[in-house]
Amino acid sequence: MTEVLNEKSLRKPRILIAPLDWGLGHATRCIPIIRELLANECDVWLAGEGVQTKLFSKEFPGLTILDLSGYNIRYSKTKAGLFFRLVGQIPKMLDIISFENRWLKIKNEALEFDAVISDNRYGFHNKNVFNVFMTHQLAIKSGLGVFVDRLLRKLNYAYIRKFNACWIPDEQTQNNLAGSLSHPKKLPKPPVQYLGLLSRFHPTGIKEKKDHILVVLSGPEPQRSILENLIVQKISQHKGTATVVRGLLVATNFIPSSGSIKFHNHLSAEDLNREMEEAEIVISRSGYSTVMDIARLNKKSILIPTPGQTEQEYIGNYLSESGKALCIEQENFSLLEAIEKAKDFSYTSFPEYDDVHFKKTIKDFVDKIIIEINPALYSEFLG
Repeated sequence: MTEVLNEKSLRKPRILIAPLDWGLGHATRCIPIIRELLANECDVWLAGEGVQTKLFSKEFPGLTILDLSGYNIRYSKTKAGLFFRLVGQIPKMLDIISFENRWLKIKNEALEFDAVISDNRYGFHNKNVFNVFMTHQLAIKSGLGVFVDRLLRKLNYAYIRKFNACWIPDEQTQNNLAGSLSHPKKLPKPPVQYLGLLSRFHPTGIKEKKDHILVVLSGPEPQRSILENLIVQKISQHKGTATVVRGLLVATNFIPSSGSIKFHNHLSAEDLNREMEEAEIVISRSGYSTVMDIARLNKKSILIPTPGQTEQEYIGNYLSESGKALCIEQENFSLLEAIEKAKDFSYTSFPEYDDVHFKKTIKDFVDKIIIEINPALYSEFLG
């Protein structure tokens, strides 16, 4: 036992991160955390599959990525059908939650992680490590009334209670982006820490181009393709210039660019950062990770919630009411009309954000892990 402890004390803190696979947003918002853990000399491991693996491989080519099956949730073509489609997949979700818990137990026995960070993966915890659960949805908006919302929150908290800490990627103050989703009246049992906004992006001083729009497509099928078709049908009539990022890391088909309209299946974080800074208006889903990117760069935006996805509908309307974004439902969306509405919309600026609190939270987390690996080494520091 002493040999094992000595061996662990000589290596860096080993931390495993696994994001949910509902779109790429959960993976992209983990990128700032990964960067900060690496800056704090941690041995970071990642887990995921498919497009998550491709994204992480591009952003962090030197890190080990373990193959972990996702939930692979499918959406319906209609808003009305989404509820029944999701309900029908509940048994599958419960099976994945059980599977990922068994998967982590086996991996941890072989690799001895010191901590795991789960971005909305409810079964990703183990009794032998320090477990962090990250989410911006403490309250869940079902669209079915207060009783159902309370029931879902109770179930949500029952899962979160199995973790040692809960991280919220939002501001704790009134300058938050997720409203009551991340600021319910009652918090879950594990210690809750607000990280501030988690964005891969940062302002670089690139100037906006007049009448230039950026379209960022994302999210599960078939809704991603439905919105893409709405955009492609009209974008050639836009009088200015435009860049469309299709949100496809893996694709066999390409849309050709023209002189004023450019199409990309995917862009690196650096390239997308630049494109967003250059845009006068950003058009995207109201997925939370995309919203955090928009807020970090203080961009004017048109948000189109995924039909039936109550979380996106709430966030879009919440930001629209405060003047932070123009929210338009997909069934009422017309590209050219939306651009004209945006010109007349009274936008209010996002506040300036800094990473001081976020960096301190990660530093304190790493210090805690180090102390728990070998407390004898830090006995003098601890008094």
